Amino acid sequence: MATHGLGLSVVVFAVSLLIGGLAIHIGAKFAFASRDYSDAVVTALLGAVAWALVDIVLASVGIGGLFASIAGLLVWISVVRWQYGVGWLRASIVGVIAWFSALFVLGLLTLVGVGSLEALGVPGA
Repeated sequence: MATHGLGLSVVVFAVSLLIGGLAIHIGAKFAFASRDYSDAVVTALLGAVAWALVDIVLASVGIGGLFASIAGLLVWISVVRWQYGVGWLRASIVGVIAWFSALFVLGLLTLVGVGSLEALGVPGA
């Protein structure tokens, strides 16, 4: 089994994406009648890409910090709105519940000795 390199990076990316998708799926289940888990994974991937692009663009013009974080969060919520066809409030509720869900799942994984993962596609998790 690979202990470093591309293989491990791909596994960490995939597991992190699945955790992020699970967190978004839980949030969507609570906020409204959610669709499939696969929709949540796609939302996590698109949200992560959108956040990264906003971060790159703002960093390239010398804007960072709190403003960049708020802009990234608004773009992430926009992705949730677009993917699920809901308003700002429901998309924000998905975000809050997804964040708590991701922290819970990551906490459980840390307890069993897998502490180097993150929830890709969930801001701040």
